[in-house]
Amino acid sequence: MSKYNSIKQTYKGNAYQSKAEAKYAMYLDQRIKDGEIKSWKAQVKIELFGENGTRVCNYYIDFVAEHNDGKTEFIEVKGFPTSTWRLKWKLFKDKYGKDASKIITLEKV
Repeated sequence: MSKYNSIKQTYKGNAYQSKAEAKYAMYLDQRIKDGEIKSWKAQVKIELFGENGTRVCNYYIDFVAEHNDGKTEFIEVKGFPTSTWRLKWKLFKDKYGKDASKIITLEKV
């Protein structure tokens, strides 16, 4: 168990930080079977930069899904939002929020 009471889970040999993340991975697999998306990856590293181009931090988004129309969906499954996460989330949305080829999804559990 983690300090936020999430229980780590394994699905198809991959470790997830919580039951909710593992369940979402199952959901994404079903979306592939249903032809809704092409593919997905978990725990994708994204470098976040400040206004002057200096790297501020890394952000690991829970899932990135590739849609059939070429759009990329960034998915965060969040149970307990920390202050650090809120800051990184704002930087992440600032980087990708204005790009029409990107979809940002926050799944609150």
